Amino acid sequence: MTKFTLAQQKDLPRIVDIYNQAIPGRLATADLEPVSIASKQAWFDAYTPDKRPLWLIQDDQEQTIGWVGLESFYGRPAYQHTAEISIYLDSAVAHHGYGRQALSFVETQLTGLKLDTLVAFIFHHNIPSQHLFLHHGFQQWAHLPEVALMDGQLRDLDILGKQYPKITA
Repeated sequence: MTKFTLAQQKDLPRIVDIYNQAIPGRLATADLEPVSIASKQAWFDAYTPDKRPLWLIQDDQEQTIGWVGLESFYGRPAYQHTAEISIYLDSAVAHHGYGRQALSFVETQLTGLKLDTLVAFIFHHNIPSQHLFLHHGFQQWAHLPEVALMDGQLRDLDILGKQYPKITA
């Protein structure tokens, strides 16, 4: 059974390891070189359990196989009910349904986090992630053509979004 637990400082090396696995594939991040644990510390510190959590995805043996995080969107107070979602999985468990489980889990947490809108920034050529989010009811809200240069190739970025029941206060 998949388990979701809040990430702690001691988990940062594993989180960075999983993130770095995604870089060579040029599907999930615009980073072009592996990142260091130290370089991700401020990013990690921005997560808060009560508003913008970062969860570990753990398998039935409690091994960390991925992570899912919610970051503030655009950093302005008027966007307080909107968050950007990111899901990263260890390459050994890709295409095993953990992304679907992570997205379903996050959706159960939105009311408590006072969120009513999620956005995902996904490269247009990242077909597995596109399918995951579209299957979960996200829609393409924007298409940014040729905004990323990776290995001499220009890549498009899509912004997918989904709205949930509105928060009134």
